[in-house]
Amino acid sequence: MALLYAAAGANHLIHPEVYRPIMPAWVPSHEAMIFISGIFEMAFALLLLFPQTRHISAWLIIVLLIAVFPANIQMMLDYLHEHKPGLWLTVLRLPLQFVLIWWAYSFTKHLSFGKPKIN
Repeated sequence: MALLYAAAGANHLIHPEVYRPIMPAWVPSHEAMIFISGIFEMAFALLLLFPQTRHISAWLIIVLLIAVFPANIQMMLDYLHEHKPGLWLTVLRLPLQFVLIWWAYSFTKHLSFGKPKIN
């Protein structure tokens, strides 16, 4: 999961032009939002690697997935209105967000290594 979000975040920084067309018009500062979301994805990926921060990172990824969901809807609507090939992929991407949220949620559980000490 960390590799997925690190790669996705890096892609936002390397290829921001991919994300510009799917930004809803009501979202301010498209360039900044693309950059910020990429930085957040990479930071949250890094935090997933450590048991101490995995729990909070997973919750932050869930929030991020919810925040970017309007862009996925916008992409699907654009494909629909413009009769672009690949509409089915954009439709499939919408429920995939829920799968990704579920996957992130599976990392929200605190891991315990052994029983707590009782003094």
